[in-house]
Amino acid sequence: MKKVFFALAIAIGVSSAAQAQVTLGIKAGASLANYNGDDWKDMDSKGLVGFHGGVTLNAPITSDGFFSIQPELLYSQKGWRLEEDGEKFTSRVHNIDLPILARINADGFIFEAGPQIGFLAGATTKYEGSLGEAKDSDTDGYNKLDFGYVAGVGYQFSSGPNLGIRYNGGISGVFEKVDGESLKVHNSVFQFYVGYTFKK
Repeated sequence: MKKVFFALAIAIGVSSAAQAQVTLGIKAGASLANYNGDDWKDMDSKGLVGFHGGVTLNAPITSDGFFSIQPELLYSQKGWRLEEDGEKFTSRVHNIDLPILARINADGFIFEAGPQIGFLAGATTKYEGSLGEAKDSDTDGYNKLDFGYVAGVGYQFSSGPNLGIRYNGGISGVFEKVDGESLKVHNSVFQFYVGYTFKK
């Protein structure tokens, strides 16, 4: 009996997906990134302004569009900066993020949340100060995968444009294990975006 119900649920899901008004979208905006965690709390780092942008795919689950699933493919800059006594350090990390969000659309107001996996594409560390300038582009020491979560609010106009704010929190550590132990340092990113959803 359980197999029958399971097969029926799959059939309904496939049928719904085939009939859903799946829509493509684009988005871009600014990010304010930093690190947090027990092994970072003594660092007086500041927020790093960056960029994020990419494509979205929205698949309604209900016929009225109230509830939907939205996977996204985004380029996202993360990292931190530190300024002290004329010395300036900037660490900018480049990620390819794939969030999969559950979304509620209540008369245009969007509430969304879900898991996210990030793939490390590059990292740049820059120093400016009394010793001159130095720049290094090396991903050694970083975790190549970043597991986290996303939560946000926004507004979707019926004509296509949308805007919103999100928080990205890291669950896995930013850095690889040191002497067999993981450092408690996580990504913490606020994102402000504008976008456009193309109507089918």
